[in-house]
Amino acid sequence: MESKTAEIKAKLQERENHIRESWVRAMEARLVRDELAKCHQAEGVNHYENCQWLSEKYLSMLRENRVKGFKTIDT
Repeated sequence: MESKTAEIKAKLQERENHIRESWVRAMEARLVRDELAKCHQAEGVNHYENCQWLSEKYLSMLRENRVKGFKTIDT
């Protein structure tokens, strides 16, 4: 009985950690987006060249840093 509750607590802790990390990555993407907006505003017409690295980083973060649930469904 006691091992079952410990197992459940461990599973819940693992789920919570997974969701927390997922949200942290999503918020990092939001911070990069805000910096990209500042860069676009500050650079004016040259923002295509001067902010390119930031936009590429943001695009890669959009693909990778989505908030995902704990369970995955295999297809």
